[in-house]
This record gives sequence, structure tokens and C-alpha cells, in this order.
Amino acid sequence: MSSLINSGHRRSATTLAAVIVLLCCFTSAAVAQDQPLPKWELYGGYSFLYPNSTVNGQLKGALLPLNSMLESNPNGVGITGTYNVNRWFGISIDHSNHWGSGELTLAKRIDDTRFSNISIGPKFTFRGGRFAPFAEVLVGDHRLVPEAFHSVDKLGIMFGAGLDVNVSRRIALRVLRADYVYSTYRFAPAPVPTTDLRGVRLQTGLVFKFGGGEAPVPPTAACSVQPTEIFAGEPVTVTANGTNFNPKRTVRYEWNGTGVKVSGNNSSAQVDTSGLQPGSYAVNANLSDGSKNGVASCSTKFTVNQPRPPVISCSPSPSTVQPGGNSTINSRASSPDGRRLTYSYSANAGSISGTDASTTLNTGNAQPGSITVTCNVADDRNPALTASSTTTVNVEAPPPPAPPAPPAIEASKLNEVDFKENSPRVDNAAKAILDEVALRLQRDSDAKLVLIGEADSSERNGTRLAAQRAFNSKAYLVTEKGIDASRIETRTGSEQAKKTQVWLVPAGANFNTQGTQIAEPSTRNRKK
Repeated sequence: MSSLINSGHRRSATTLAAVIVLLCCFTSAAVAQDQPLPKWELYGGYSFLYPNSTVNGQLKGALLPLNSMLESNPNGVGITGTYNVNRWFGISIDHSNHWGSGELTLAKRIDDTRFSNISIGPKFTFRGGRFAPFAEVLVGDHRLVPEAFHSVDKLGIMFGAGLDVNVSRRIALRVLRADYVYSTYRFAPAPVPTTDLRGVRLQTGLVFKFGGGEAPVPPTAACSVQPTEIFAGEPVTVTANGTNFNPKRTVRYEWNGTGVKVSGNNSSAQVDTSGLQPGSYAVNANLSDGSKNGVASCSTKFTVNQPRPPVISCSPSPSTVQPGGNSTINSRASSPDGRRLTYSYSANAGSISGTDASTTLNTGNAQPGSITVTCNVADDRNPALTASSTTTVNVEAPPPPAPPAPPAIEASKLNEVDFKENSPRVDNAAKAILDEVALRLQRDSDAKLVLIGEADSSERNGTRLAAQRAFNSKAYLVTEKGIDASRIETRTGSEQAKKTQVWLVPAGANFNTQGTQIAEPSTRNRKK
């Protein structure tokens, strides 16, 4: 019989050890995350007892003792209340009750045993986000009641482990609870052996949680980038902001990127964008305060744009210059990307001065013809993007030398007509001279005639006499020779002579009137 009892003990210990090993497999996963700590936990559910024991006793009036292997008891319930001192340690009060089957035969009444307990003891829980394995030790009153004997209460101990799976913050499923049950009873005086309970109690049910603070908010992180759009080579700063981290811990930052190099281990870091092709790039940040749940991550993106070169056009003012002249070249340039611009110029002749939006072309000794000016613009990238435009300045041929001026046309003295003293009469000698003058005027139809009457100081009324002599000479040419009167001008001169001077004034020539004045004829002194 002792060998059977020892064998049963070994089976109980083996079963319990297997259960504990199974529960421990969840421990590493369970401690990976924290869960909120409830102040109170109340378990209720099904309970199964495997006594693993032989009852030893002696019925009243019987000569011989009885012994029989106790049956497993599947009819039971359990309830446990736990007060949590901290997240690891709590105090549990446990009660379970297992009913017998109520069979009436003597053998069955001895095998059919009721068991109940009221115990208290520590509970050690490893709390995680989903799993909560625990271990416990319970000491208290164990009551064993075989149907054939009176109930016996003894101090007993239970220890074991279990696994709760969190369904929500307030409810968990107790998947399995396995306790080794140890207590000793006497149902007959010595030398009848004691009844030693060395069994296993298995339970499953629901756990209800009460009290405790709000569930801790997990840490979060938010990433940002400035600027969000760049050109290759421009600086980029990424920043990570963490919230809900333990304020007593130092947050560490780890940066990495897809296709980019990120430098820095603080909340802000720099991204090296040299040589990046146009496209979108992601940068990631991992934040940790060193605790198992104090981790968060975030990511952000920036875009490298396709660079666009500047554009330029230019024009001259003036567009045509004389040899050696200057022309202002005006450039109009812009950068679609808003870059800073610089200007430069070149020309196939002449010289350029100035590197601004306006410059000056000096044609110098350039030959007549077109001078091509190239206008260049470059942005401030490295390497720079450039653009060019051309314009032309026309250098005129120098004008031909002016022809020599024609000799000046001057009035010339043709002849002079003599008069007798104190007489304005045109006699035959005078007429002969005037006849030749008329022929000349007829040949030179554009020429004009100036007649200057003169008088000697010895003559009476010299001024009027001089004017009359000029007027009488004109009258002969107009009346007798048919010369147009508008072609003849009469004047008086200052010479001391008895005559009229005859001057021919070709077309385009001017008569020098110095020393003369317009003649006013007087009919009183006219003599025929």
C-alpha cells in the first residue's frame, strides 16, 4: 500500500511541475508590457480536486480497519479575493468547496469524499499587457469529509501557479490555476495509519478587477521636418517630440533614414542631402527612456525637388551706334526656384564693363557690322545652374567725307554808265552799255541786277540826282529792253562820280549792300 501511495505522490508532483513549467513559458511574454494595477481582484469559477490519497479508518464496531483510494472530485467551485499591495505582491483569501457524489454503498461512501478550504497567503503576479502569470502560497483550514466518517478539519497548505489572460482592463480569464494540496487527517486511533492528502487542485474561471488608477497612457512620438521641400545639398532638420514618457528618466533618441544619412542623437538631427536624386525620403526616430514600456517611434518625410535652371533675355540700347560708341546691354533674368543670381557677359568685338543686370558695350576700334553680345546668368548652387542669351549691336559705317564746298557765288560789277553833270539823262552812250547788260540778263535768266546811282559833290541835289540816274537806267532796261522790273534793284552809293554802277547778282549770290541804300527816284530831276 505504501508503494501505491508514494506512486500517487509522484504523479501529483509531476502533474503540478508540468503545469508550473507551462505557466512559466508565458512569463517572458507577460513581463514585456505593463498593465494597470487593480487594487482588488475577485476570482470565481470551477474547481477540480485530485486527492491522490487513500483514506484509512475504522468503522464503529468493526474489528478491522478500512482503507480505500479516494476518488477525484470534479464537482467544485472556488472563489478568491486578492488585495494588491503593489504590482507584484498581494494577499489572497481563498475558499473552494468540492462535493461528493452521494453514492450509498459502503465502498463508495468511503471513496467519495468532500473537501473544502478557507486559506490565506501571499500572491506574486508578473503583470503584462495581455498575460498575467502568478504564483501563490496559501495556508488555512482544510476539511476532508469521507462519507463513511465524520469530517475532520486540519491546518493545511497549498502552493502553486496560474495564468490569467486579460480580456479587458477589468476582466481576465483565469485559464488555469494549479495548486499542490497538502494536509493530514486521522479517522481512527493508532495503529491505523493517517490519511495524507497530497493532491492537486485545478481551477478555471473569471477574474474581476476593481480600483486602481487609470490605465497609463503609452508614450507617443511625433516627428517633423523643416523644410519639407528642398533641393539636393540644402540643409534639412528633423525633430522628434515625445509625450507621456517618465519625467524622471532621460529619453534617448536614435535616428535613421531610408537612403539618407542622419546625424545626431538628440531631439533634433541633421540630414545630409548632398547628391540626393529628386524624390521623397523618409526619416525615422526611435525614442526610449530605458524602461520596458517607455518606447515610441515616429517618422516624417521630405521631398528633394528637381532643380530648375534660371532664364535670361537681354537687349541693347541703342541697338545701332557709330564706331567707338557705347551701347547699354539690359538683362532680364529670373530663377524659377528663387535662387540668388549673378551675371557675366562676353562679346566678339569691343569691350564689356560691368557684371550687373545692366552693362556697357564699348565698340572701340570694332569694324562696322554686328557685334554679338552673350549674356550669362548663374544661380548660387554648387555646381551652379546657368542660362545664356544673345543680342546684337550694329556698328554703322562712318559717313563719307563731305565734298568740297563750291566756290562762293558773288555779285560782280558788269559795267558803269556815265552821266553828264547835273543830268540823270540816259544818252546814247549809256544806252549802248545798257543794251549789253540787257543781253546778259536775257542769257542768265536767274540773275538779278543792282544799279547804284552816284553823284559828285559838286552837283546840285546829289542824293536825289544819284537815285534818279539809277532809276532812269532801270526804266530803260524795263521799258525799252523788256527786262522784268522785279529783277532790278536800284540803290544809291557814296562814291564821288557822275555815273551808275551796274552789278550782276547770280542766283544764290548775295549783294553786299554796305555803303549803299535804296534809291528813291525823283521825277523832278529826270531829264530825257
